[in-house]
Amino acid sequence: MSTKLKDTKVAILSTNGFEQSELEQPLEKLREAGATVMIVSPKSGSIKGWSGDNWGDSVDVDLTLGDAMGRVDEFDALVLPGGVANPDSLRQNDDAIEFIRAFFKAGKPVSAICHAPQLLIECDVLQGREVTSYPSIKTDLKNAGARWVDKEVVCDQALTTSRNPDDLPAFIDKTIEEIAEGVHAGQKTA
Repeated sequence: MSTKLKDTKVAILSTNGFEQSELEQPLEKLREAGATVMIVSPKSGSIKGWSGDNWGDSVDVDLTLGDAMGRVDEFDALVLPGGVANPDSLRQNDDAIEFIRAFFKAGKPVSAICHAPQLLIECDVLQGREVTSYPSIKTDLKNAGARWVDKEVVCDQALTTSRNPDDLPAFIDKTIEEIAEGVHAGQKTA
């Protein structure tokens, strides 16, 4: 086990319908790097992933979004897995949007993969930022002021984005690097 992220705490915000690999692989690799990782979700219990064309495995929730709201200062970074249903549901949750915004306001690393950058549109944090995503939301991101590019991983001032599960190795490596670097002044929003 690596100690690169020793003494760091990472939140993974998700709900039912997350892309299985986009939650499980970052969770595993962040823990292997020494981070304490907590699954945050609107409801307690467990959330169910999506794998291929079917429902996947369940993952236990460590902290409800309501309980996490006042504890953003305890976390060093935020990871947003994709899937279609997961970000679509979370983007309609005001607490989820405020939770994500708090990481940007504090200048902390945020990583979003696949459809998860949809959440960043609701947070109004994309103006002038370079990002990538699943191609079907490219126009939405551009309309929110982002500069969209087609690359396996893009990092703009501690905002790390990737396109799909094939990009997970690069996404995870860049996420770990950004968390190790800590707070980024260029990440902060008003």
